[in-house]
Amino acid sequence: MADKPQPPGEYDCCESGCDPCVWDTYYEDLKEWQAAEKARKEQESPSGEGAQPKE
Repeated sequence: MADKPQPPGEYDCCESGCDPCVWDTYYEDLKEWQAAEKARKEQESPSGEGAQPKE
């Protein structure tokens, strides 16, 4: 399992409108990590056992 991405440090963003910004890269990595975690959890319990009830 890959580690959850860490947000950029306090001074990593120069606020100059870079493309991509360090925040863009972080959010992209975070979204990929979340999708991988969701897939891993679904694979671990294919029958839905242990799944959280939807509210």
